[in-house]
Amino acid sequence: MSQLCFPSFGSALLVRDAHGRYLPASADDILEAARQVIDQKMQRGALFDSPTTVKTYLRTKLAGFEHEVFAVLFLDTHHRLIDYMEMFRGTIDGASVHPREVVKEALRCNAAALILSHNHPSGNPEPSAADRALTTRLKEALALVDVRVLDHVIVAGDTTTSFAERGLL
Repeated sequence: MSQLCFPSFGSALLVRDAHGRYLPASADDILEAARQVIDQKMQRGALFDSPTTVKTYLRTKLAGFEHEVFAVLFLDTHHRLIDYMEMFRGTIDGASVHPREVVKEALRCNAAALILSHNHPSGNPEPSAADRALTTRLKEALALVDVRVLDHVIVAGDTTTSFAERGLL
């Protein structure tokens, strides 16, 4: 596990390797450190009560992957975090998502609501027809077990697209 530090002698970020030597941080090192920080800040019980909070959290978690990752925020009745789970991993332009698995995990977590998310490594934040169809299928499947889908957020680098904000839910 690398550890970032901010040296006083320059503006470059450094990581300490297993031998205690400091080396220049790669973009992947920086993204991993950001994911660790967000995990520490937004632990179980964190309140997701605004679109800005949700988008910032998901951008930190999903930006920078070179392959698609489909993730779910499982929430309680007050929209507090129960669990964040990266459920499916795909290729550079798609991931196979199985609604049955999302429903099973929602029941296991005893979630009342959830937020779907995935990244677009291409950098294009626009929802595809497949994204819309998947969201509809998941929403219908989860409604059968009284779990609400609050949003589906696409992360494309620094940009996010919210299905709820666009009226697509």
